[in-house]
Amino acid sequence: MCGIVGYIGGRSASPVLIDGLKKLEYRGYDSAGVAVFNGDVVEVKKTKGRIADLEKKLSAEGISSGCVGIGHTRWATHGAPDDVNAHPHKGGNGRITLVHNGIIENYIELKIMLEQKGYKFVSQTDTEVLAHLFDFFYSGDSLKAMSNVMKTVRGSYAVAVLIDGRPDEIIAARKDSPLIVGLGENENFLASDIPAVLKYTRDCYLLDDNQMALLKQSSVKLYDIDGNEVHKDIYHVTWDVEAAEKGGFDHFMKKEISEQPKTVHDTVTPRIKDGKVVIDELGLSDEDIKNIGTIHIVACGSAWHVGTAARYIIEKLARIPCEVDLASEFRYRNPIIKENDICLVISQSGETADTLAALREAKSKGARTISIVNVIASTIARESDDVIYTMAGPEIAVATTKAFSAQLCVSYLLALKFAKAKSLLSESDEEKYCAEILRLPELIEGILKTDSALKELAKSYADSENVFFIGRGLDYAISLEGSLKLKEISYIHSEAYAAGELKHGTISLIEDKTPVFAVATQSDLNEKTLGNIKEVKARGARVIALVGENHSAADEFADDIIRLPEISDFLMPSLAVVPLQIFAYYMALGRGCDVDKPRNLAKSVTVE
Repeated sequence: MCGIVGYIGGRSASPVLIDGLKKLEYRGYDSAGVAVFNGDVVEVKKTKGRIADLEKKLSAEGISSGCVGIGHTRWATHGAPDDVNAHPHKGGNGRITLVHNGIIENYIELKIMLEQKGYKFVSQTDTEVLAHLFDFFYSGDSLKAMSNVMKTVRGSYAVAVLIDGRPDEIIAARKDSPLIVGLGENENFLASDIPAVLKYTRDCYLLDDNQMALLKQSSVKLYDIDGNEVHKDIYHVTWDVEAAEKGGFDHFMKKEISEQPKTVHDTVTPRIKDGKVVIDELGLSDEDIKNIGTIHIVACGSAWHVGTAARYIIEKLARIPCEVDLASEFRYRNPIIKENDICLVISQSGETADTLAALREAKSKGARTISIVNVIASTIARESDDVIYTMAGPEIAVATTKAFSAQLCVSYLLALKFAKAKSLLSESDEEKYCAEILRLPELIEGILKTDSALKELAKSYADSENVFFIGRGLDYAISLEGSLKLKEISYIHSEAYAAGELKHGTISLIEDKTPVFAVATQSDLNEKTLGNIKEVKARGARVIALVGENHSAADEFADDIIRLPEISDFLMPSLAVVPLQIFAYYMALGRGCDVDKPRNLAKSVTVE
């Protein structure tokens, strides 16, 4: 959430900043602003609303054509989303200009101290505290001031600072919030994420926690928290800038749904060789796998739904006990981790604050950490003992689709790998399952061709105010994801329930014509789910059944049926989730919602 951009070079900074902020819109925001040097002083323009509103303000009021500046998109945490609370913020007598992603946990005590020193606050933000604190420590040495700020505050941050009278530099720092430095020819860039700078450069420094960067037009120097210079390898971006563009689609979400066959192919193909699962990134021997105690799966949001599915699959195939925790709850329950336990961490961005904190908690208790991550060299990837990258490429839409599918596929491969190591999977079964996994891209491609039928289906339900999802086992995990997709982009109230829980209170919510999505793809549970379909149908529900192509028992009771190709039960989630994504997409369109940037949401939740 939130986005930072910075530029220092020979171009007019404002257009570069606006362009970079647009590339970061997917992160979620409700206000935007830029700051540009006008001679020796910094000029600020900011507004609530979208970047388009900022552009209108710049067009009406103008801004300096200076060549050094910083910009920001803010997602409100402390204080309402308004012009005053928008970034950039001024510190001291106005000589410090600062933007910030993250949350400063001790901002109240710092604010009280600064007020006692005579500093006046105009906003409700924790960020203004940072700006005044930097001014408090600044006496001519920007690195020393930033170092003192970092040693004083508690919390997460990526910050960038401009100082009046020093139009030849940008000073930046990070802790628990992503920040990269783009390296150009006689110009340099700063950003929260790589897409913001890809138009200008493919070479970057990826800052680590507690590192500072001093950007000048012709140089970039990196320092640790004590001001000692550090040297890092340059990370060269290999994916195309077009991968972060819409490519002719109306929305990023629709583009990313359509990319799932390629994403699945690219994720699984390098890891299946001659009918066997080969995960070179995994540093566990067969003996290590045999000795695994418990697998602790931690994730947030859609990644947690992947983890829920992974638990069913790993326990069924490999007979290793699994616990699935929301990352935000994991460390606060003082988890019991024993020798030989594994912590499996799932995150698209690799920067999710709660998930990162859970990983660190698990490591501190002695667990080996394995992460499933989409963003190369992200913080979670760097801090994990083993990292398995999903090959999804940039995912821009806030609602995840292709990254979810890639994470599912890695879960399949891990389950098969563990089962084989424990002698619970024969070579013939491994070959059979690997062949089926390799068929997934083709099968998903076939489901994508039902787009028009799903569009018509969504049209008939677009006026619904409540939609329920039910399923058992893996179908319950996918029901959770289908419900989340619907609610986060269409704003329809939606809940998912384990179908067996209907009689324990939930069925009281079923009224005449209430839409109920019944996911029934698991052959050993279909009869049970059919019973639940009958129950909701008897109470007036409109039932949409999502079933395998050979499951005809639901035909008599369902109002609408979506059929999926047959495949092994544990692989069905990869097929079932696709029509749920498409359905949610068209439901949102039918209600006039902003599909790629749903209200109040952010792509990467980098604060707790």
